[in-house]
Amino acid sequence: MELSIEKNESYKRKKKALSSEDKVFNSFNYLFFALITIICAYPFYYLIINSISNNELSALGQVRFWPTEIHFENYKEALQLKGLPLAAAVSVARTVIGTASTVLASAFLGFMFTQQKMWKRRFWYRFIIVTMYFNAGLIPMFITMKNLGLTNSFWVYILPAIVQPFNIILVKTYIESIPKSLQEAAEMDGANILQVFFKVILPNCTPILATVAIFSAVGQWNSFQDTLLYITDQSLYSLQYLLYMFINQASSLAQMVKNTAGSSLSNIASAATTQTPTSIRMTVSIIVVLPIMFIYPLFQKYFVKGIMLGAVKG
Repeated sequence: MELSIEKNESYKRKKKALSSEDKVFNSFNYLFFALITIICAYPFYYLIINSISNNELSALGQVRFWPTEIHFENYKEALQLKGLPLAAAVSVARTVIGTASTVLASAFLGFMFTQQKMWKRRFWYRFIIVTMYFNAGLIPMFITMKNLGLTNSFWVYILPAIVQPFNIILVKTYIESIPKSLQEAAEMDGANILQVFFKVILPNCTPILATVAIFSAVGQWNSFQDTLLYITDQSLYSLQYLLYMFINQASSLAQMVKNTAGSSLSNIASAATTQTPTSIRMTVSIIVVLPIMFIYPLFQKYFVKGIMLGAVKG
């Protein structure tokens, strides 16, 4: 209690001791970072207000700062897409399974590449790293996936993304900063290599594994090109690919109405006045971005958490 009081008094003294130059500098810092925050947040705000505003005004670029004639028809139309629940389930499944697989593989390989007794350790490490700089190309990749039986398979979303050289480098570098005495103490107690990995190394790698999880989850959630290349079965369409098709259909519809202006196709004209390609793009972007934005704060705390503090004592 006394220590807490002393800290508060010390903080008050330092606060009073700030010179006028320090106050000006602090004010400038707050203003500068507030401006940066607004610049970063405005694109998301712009998407939101345009997705709920008058579609015609949005298409003309007249909605910039405040929503106009607020409505939620865009979201109702998007959420009524055929196959949307199944596509969302596919995207969630690939994100969860793919992220867990990538994190575990990156952690284990990063750990093994720090072990001097691993057979041909340097060769295998360089063999994996070299894949960062060379790519066989689209056609050989497609042939490989077809020969492996991964086309029109859910596992085409998971298996090719498990081993990521960049993630392995991150984990390996982090594990090298962990004191060797932790592993040595576990081995003296009779732990084998797997026990050292799961009971000693893995619990102490939470910050870097959270970082890898963020990278992997964002990549899995946003990916739609693998669906475009390898999947023709509609039951395996991802959410992003389905919404991508929705955008293309909306653009085609708008172009059709433009080419047939004044015709008797009242049903098409009615649909076009309800939604425009611009409003659909805004709505789809929000639907895709929001889930991953809600997940990120759950991992953010691990980036700065000093879990190794006091791990090794005297």
